[in-house]
Amino acid sequence: MEIASKYNPAEVEGKWYQYWLDNGFFKSKPDGREPYTIVIPPPNVTGVLHMGHMLNNTIQDILIRRARMQGKNACWVPGTDHASIATEAKVVNRLAQQGIKKTDLTREDFLKHAWEWKEEHGGIILKQLRKLGASCDWDRTAFTMDELRSESVIKVFVDLYNKGLIYRGVRMVNWDPKALTALSDEEVIYKEEHSKLYYLRYKVEGDPEGRYAIVATTRPETIMGDTAMCINPNDPKNTWLKGKKVIVPLVNRVIPVIEDDYVDIEFGTGCLKVTPAHDVNDYMLGEKYNLPSIDIFNDNGTISEAGGLYVGMDRFDVRKQIEKDLEAAGLMEKVEAYENKVGFSERTNVPIEPKLSMQWFLKMEHLAQIALEPVMKDDIKFYPPKFKNTYRHWMENIKDWCISRQLWWGHRIPAYFLPEGGYVVAETAEKALEIAKEKTGNASLTMADLRQDEDVLDTWFSSWLWPISLFNGINDPDNQEINYYYPTSDLVTGPDIIFFWVARMIMAGYEYRGKMPFKNVYFTGIVRDKLGRKMSKSLGNSPDPLQLIEQYGADGVRMGLMMAAPAGNDIPFDDALCEQGRNFNNKIWNAFRLIKGWTVDSTIEQPEAAATAVKWFKMQLDKTIAEMDDLFGKYRLSEAMMAVYKLFWDEFSSWYLEMVKPGYQQPVDKSTYLSTLGFFDALLRLLHPFMPFITEELWQALEPRKEGESLMVALIPEVAPVDNLYLEDFEIAKEIVGGVRTIRLQKNIPNKEALELQVLGEHNDHFNAVIAKMCNLSSIIRTEEKTAGSASFLVRTTEYAVPLGNMINVEEELAKLQDELKYQQGFLASVMKKLSNESFVSKAPAKVIEMERKKQADAESKIKSIEESIAALKK
Repeated sequence: MEIASKYNPAEVEGKWYQYWLDNGFFKSKPDGREPYTIVIPPPNVTGVLHMGHMLNNTIQDILIRRARMQGKNACWVPGTDHASIATEAKVVNRLAQQGIKKTDLTREDFLKHAWEWKEEHGGIILKQLRKLGASCDWDRTAFTMDELRSESVIKVFVDLYNKGLIYRGVRMVNWDPKALTALSDEEVIYKEEHSKLYYLRYKVEGDPEGRYAIVATTRPETIMGDTAMCINPNDPKNTWLKGKKVIVPLVNRVIPVIEDDYVDIEFGTGCLKVTPAHDVNDYMLGEKYNLPSIDIFNDNGTISEAGGLYVGMDRFDVRKQIEKDLEAAGLMEKVEAYENKVGFSERTNVPIEPKLSMQWFLKMEHLAQIALEPVMKDDIKFYPPKFKNTYRHWMENIKDWCISRQLWWGHRIPAYFLPEGGYVVAETAEKALEIAKEKTGNASLTMADLRQDEDVLDTWFSSWLWPISLFNGINDPDNQEINYYYPTSDLVTGPDIIFFWVARMIMAGYEYRGKMPFKNVYFTGIVRDKLGRKMSKSLGNSPDPLQLIEQYGADGVRMGLMMAAPAGNDIPFDDALCEQGRNFNNKIWNAFRLIKGWTVDSTIEQPEAAATAVKWFKMQLDKTIAEMDDLFGKYRLSEAMMAVYKLFWDEFSSWYLEMVKPGYQQPVDKSTYLSTLGFFDALLRLLHPFMPFITEELWQALEPRKEGESLMVALIPEVAPVDNLYLEDFEIAKEIVGGVRTIRLQKNIPNKEALELQVLGEHNDHFNAVIAKMCNLSSIIRTEEKTAGSASFLVRTTEYAVPLGNMINVEEELAKLQDELKYQQGFLASVMKKLSNESFVSKAPAKVIEMERKKQADAESKIKSIEESIAALKK
C-alpha cells in the first residue's frame, strides 16, 4: 500500500468509516463474551452538534473502542430525545412564519407538523456524530417517542399510579409564561439580578391618625393578588398592627393582618404582603390561615381579569407603570436598588412565575431512598467522586416531581376523565373504558364519553427509563437483550443533568430492574473558551465542530479536546489544541514513512545498539501499557492519552528510531525492522481509541500484519512485567547523550566529527553501543584523569569528558571563558557586598539570607570550574 507524502484526513476518514459500517464492526448481538454497554445521552431531536456533544461523544467512543479491543462485546446504543418544550417552540415558530397560530390547529394537525419537523431535523446530529468517528450500533437507533419507548413510558406511568406514587392536585408550580407550561424545580435557573426594593404604604383601616404599615417587595405588580398582611408576633415594632386590617394600595381591598413567626423581623419593615397564588411561601401561609387565593396572571404572563387593574398588560410593563401610579397616589414610601436571585426557565430563559396549577406529580421519597445508598456506598461509582455530595444533598432534600407539561408534543398522559367527574388511568383508551364501566357501574359508557387529559409528560419521564427501555426491558422484562446488556457499564454525561437524568435513571433502575442502570458515571466538564466563558450561540464564542473537523481532521480535534479534558473539570478550549492534535497526526505519519522507506537486508547481523534499543523500547512500551491500564481503571482518560502521546513522540520517535535508524543509504537488518514494525503495530493499537482514523489507515498498510480485517477489532497489547532498574539505567545513558550533544552545540562541532568520550568514575558499559551511535563516538575510555583541553559534564556523580584537541579555536575559547569568569566574579562581589552589610544580615528574613548564601556557593563553584578550564586550555 502506497503511503502519501502528507497526511490528508479528508481522504482517509470517510473511507474508513464506510468500511467499518460495511463490515458491521459497530454491531453487537448477545453472545458468550463479556458485554460492555454504553447508552448515549440522547441529544435533542432538534439539535446540531456543539462542542459539549463533541467532548461527551469522543469520551464515549474512546471507552467503547477500547472495550472492543479488549475482546468485550461492545454495544453503544444511539438515539435522540423528543425534547417537548424545545421542539414544540421550534414548530410553533415555523408555523408563525407561515402565518399559522398553534391555537388555530387541532392537536392532530399540530402533531402532523411536529412529526414532519422531526423527520426533517431528527437525524442531523446523529449523522454529524459519524464525522467524529462515533462507533455506535446505528441499527439500534432509538427515539424517546418511537413505539417501543412510548409503550414503556405509558406502562410505567400506569404502574406508578397504581402503586399510589402518582397523584393529581393543585399545587404551586414553576410556570414558564413563554412555553406556557409548568416546569420542575430542576428546570429553574437562579440568576443574580439588579432589581429594586419598593416600600409600599398600606393604610390601616379606620385608623383615626391615618397611619399606614410599610411593606417592602420586589414585585409590586402582585399587590392585586394580596389577601393578607403578615407580621411576626414577636416583633415589637409592629405590635400596634395586631388585630388590625389594612388597605391594599391602589386596589383598595381590605385585608387582615395575620401573625406568624415565618416572617423575618429583619427584612424590610417586618411586614409581609401575602399573595397565596404567586409565591410558594405565601401559598403555605394561605393554606395555614385559610386565606383566599387570587390568580392575577394569564398563562402568558399578562394580567388577568381577576387582577382588576392593568388587565392584558405584560407583568414587566405593569411593574414600570405601577411604580409611577403608586408615586402619584402618595403610596410609595421609597425605592432602593436591590440585588436578588430570580428564577429563569432553563428552556426559554424568561423569568418563571410561581403559579397555582392543577398538575400531575410523582412522589419521590421512596424512589430517592432506593437510589441514594448505592451511590454513597460506591456500588455505582462517580468520577470524579466530588459529585457524590451534590447527589446526596439533592436526594435528602427532594421534592415531588411535577411530571405534567401543558404541551402537545410528547407522551400524552394516559388519564381519562369521566362524564360525572373523576378519572381513570389505563395504558389504552380501550382499557380505560373497561375500568370506567367498572368504576361507575355504567355499562353503557362509550369511548365518546371519556376525555383524555390534554397534558403530556415531562420529557425526562421518558429518558429516565433509557437504559431499560433501549433493550425493551419494561414491556418484556425477561428478554435476552435486557438480561445480557443490563446493567450498562459506563455513563458519560455532564454534571448539569445529575438531577434531571442521572439520579432519575438510578431510581428507575432499582424500581424496575432491582439493580443499578450503570456501574460508573463519568462526568465531563463544561467546554469553555480561552477567557473561561461558557460557549454559547449568544456570545458567538463556540466554534462549529464540523468546521474544526474539516480544518484539523477528526483525530486532531479528538486529541485537542482530550488534551484539556480531565474528568469533571471545565475544559479551556483553544483551536491551538486541535493544531497540536494535527501535528501529532503528522508525526505518526512521518515516522511510518521513515520506517517504510528503509531497505531491509536479511543477511546482515543486528548491530548491538539496535539490539539494546529493541530491548529498552519493549520495556518502555510495557511500562506505558500498564500505566494506561491503571489510568483507564481510574477514568483518567486525558492522562492515559498523554501517556501514549509521550511514548510515541518522546521515546519512540526521538529516541528509539534514532537508535535503530540505519546510516545514510545503508540497509537495516531484518530483525530490527520486524521489531520496529511490531512496536508500531502496538503503538497504533494503543492510540486507536483516541485517534481511530489515522491508526486504521496505517495499520492497514503494515506488512506483515498480525491479524484481522480491522484495527477496530484487533486486541490491545497485554500488560507484561517490566525491569524498572533497566529503564532507570537507560535514563542515565540518555543524560550522557544529552551532555555530549550540548558540548557539540556549545563548541560548534559538526555531527560528522567523531569524538572520544572519557569516563571518570562509575559507569554501566551495557549501553555503550547506544551512546556511541547517538553521539558519533570513536571510543568510550575509562580514565582517572581527563585530557587537557577537554569539555566535561557531570551525570549523577560521574564526570564525563570530551577531549577537544584541534576541534576548537583555543584563543576564541579562552576569550569566552575570560568573559564568563569576569561576569561571575562581578556577580560574586555583589553578593558578598550584601552579606558583609551588617544591617542587611540582621534585618533580612532567614530565607533571604539563605538564598544569598546559595548564590555565593554557586558563583564560587562556577568560578572554580572556569579557572580549571582556562588552566587546561593554556597547557
